[in-house]
Amino acid sequence: MSDVGIGLTGLATLIALIAARVPIGIALIGVSFGGLWVLMGPRVAWGAMGLVPYQFTSSWILSSIPMFLFLGFISYHTQLTKGMFNAARIWMAGLPGGLAIASIFGSAGFAAVSGSSIACSAAMGRIAIPEMMKHKYHPELATGTVAVAGTIGALIPPSIILILYGVIAQISITDLFLGGVSAGLLTALGYVIVVLIRVKLNPELAPVRDASVTMREKIIALRETWPLLLIMLGIFGGLFGGVFTPTEAGAVGAFLACIVALVTGEMTLSRFLTAARETLMTTAALLIIAVGASLLTRFLALSGAGNYLSSGILSIADSPVLLMLGIVCVYLLIGMFLEPIGAMLLTLPIILPVVDASGWSLLWFGIVLTKLLEIGMITPPIGMNVFVIKSVVGNLVSTTAIFRGVAWFFVMDLVLVAILCAFPALILTLPEMMQ
Repeated sequence: MSDVGIGLTGLATLIALIAARVPIGIALIGVSFGGLWVLMGPRVAWGAMGLVPYQFTSSWILSSIPMFLFLGFISYHTQLTKGMFNAARIWMAGLPGGLAIASIFGSAGFAAVSGSSIACSAAMGRIAIPEMMKHKYHPELATGTVAVAGTIGALIPPSIILILYGVIAQISITDLFLGGVSAGLLTALGYVIVVLIRVKLNPELAPVRDASVTMREKIIALRETWPLLLIMLGIFGGLFGGVFTPTEAGAVGAFLACIVALVTGEMTLSRFLTAARETLMTTAALLIIAVGASLLTRFLALSGAGNYLSSGILSIADSPVLLMLGIVCVYLLIGMFLEPIGAMLLTLPIILPVVDASGWSLLWFGIVLTKLLEIGMITPPIGMNVFVIKSVVGNLVSTTAIFRGVAWFFVMDLVLVAILCAFPALILTLPEMMQ
């Protein structure tokens, strides 16, 4: 068998293992190690197992991942995000579907400190859904809105997906964060439009609430947002002001979150230890997958299968439009079965050379890729955000009903992807202005 044949066989084996529900990190490492053994012998295989994990995890930028995760978990467990939703709820009281819109803006606010789509959905689900149910919102609208609003967490910085993409693609994390801001805000606006259209077409989905809110009540509600706003100001002010790097921003944000939680009286030893334990477990899982993807890149490069597949993809697509359409379809399909980080790390060794050869901006593609990966968080059969919301509502709403609730937003997501592809300046303008 030729070297390329060995590489392709390894990829087929990898797909089979993932389909058999073998953990993706273990599947990546096992296939890569076995492939290197067959290609180069046991000495090279064991050498790669010793060298590649160290080379990848020793990247200083990766130290920001546990810090941003800790920031998100501390904010979640000490309820620092509750004031953001309450303020949005009061300010949006006069709009049709105001509580649903408030949950979208509340998720956008939490996204600015969490970096995690699942954490965003879990936090807002516990705060927003009971409030909407109390005001007799249709369960599908209530749960569907919060499930999709959580996907904003991967676009608005800090974003764990964008950090990993930046390390692998070797582009500026700060530029990725800036590009993600516009995409995240555009996504939030798109979701608000969906809520307004749905409630306009069927007012029974969101009964009209008493909108008689005084300006004094609005100002008081804004005061409740100070914990989250202070953390956001500290992170983004220092980051874009050049005081510290994106790597250091995570540590600064986590420290600020702990101080603010102590001041508000929400910090306890139990909550701190829970946040620390969840941070360690999540970081370990992410790094195992990332190391496996790095080993797969080495295996595909040595076998020549990576270049073979990339060249094949480029030769099939006659135009950039067809190529991009094919990439979108591939990620929408993969997203139905794999979680975002695993899907990204599994495919980047093949897709990045294609993007580079096509002359596309790696920065622009990183944001579009993140958007595509997050769509997978709401698509059946393994829409993780949907199951997070299901765990919040229990037997009150069926999983099928939640998937029906996100269907309208899925259509808007496809429209947003088309807009981001057609107008790259929406992503690239802000990073270019800040250079």
